[in-house]
Amino acid sequence: MKLGVNLMLWTGALNRKALPLIDRVAKMGFDGVELPIFNAKIVDVAGTRRALADNGLGGTVSTALARGSFISGSARERQAAVDYAISVLDVSRAVGAELVCGPFYSPVGHLVGRGRTEAEWKHAVRCLRKVAERAEDIGIDVGVEALNRFETYFLNTCEDALRLCGEVGSSRVGVHFDSFHANIEEKDPPTSLRKIGRACLMHVHACENDRGIPGSGHVQWDGIIQALKRMKYDRWVTIESFVPAIKEIARAASIWRPVAGSGDELAIKGLQFLRSRLSQ
Repeated sequence: MKLGVNLMLWTGALNRKALPLIDRVAKMGFDGVELPIFNAKIVDVAGTRRALADNGLGGTVSTALARGSFISGSARERQAAVDYAISVLDVSRAVGAELVCGPFYSPVGHLVGRGRTEAEWKHAVRCLRKVAERAEDIGIDVGVEALNRFETYFLNTCEDALRLCGEVGSSRVGVHFDSFHANIEEKDPPTSLRKIGRACLMHVHACENDRGIPGSGHVQWDGIIQALKRMKYDRWVTIESFVPAIKEIARAASIWRPVAGSGDELAIKGLQFLRSRLSQ
């Protein structure tokens, strides 16, 4: 397994000013970095690619639908979301990332006071197939993330994420498991993880139950790590959290207080915890 950290511990925008953070992550001892891309136009493609290469780091990308929605009743809104997703895939591949992950269906925090409809499900499948076609063309993987019920009404469980990816039917599209969301929605997160299986598991976010330092809360880390080992998972396990200063993300994820002394503390202690557990 490869260990990464999301730059959203420090920033929500991957622009030229954020590039020194890649050097910082390398010095901490991570294998790679997860790049937050919510606006493909502000990314310094050459600079980012060079920073990853100079530091010998692998790269993944996290995103959310900043325009439109795959499950909207409006064809225009659905197309806007597909165009946005494809733009993120294209710039992610250009900087050298191997995967793009996130809630590929609806904007985070969009709630309508009911559960999903069959029409919304069909829209999501069709839109994800279009995204899958581009992913297959350019050679990049897509991880579809289930979120907790307070952030979306559309996709909350690993079982549903597995079903959605199965209906898309692309080897480039699989499930993105997040321990924070699973801690809320799954009866037994390690069991849910095992049911996804190695073939369909694209990505893992290592997040504590309060989004603080991994190992400092009550997430079932031993069970999760053993499940990953038994399935011989060899992709990324990435620490993800957010800082309250990123207003748009803080609002969507309800981050109103610091969950660690600093982003550096969360990253360094989280990495130490994960490496110690993986070595057992």
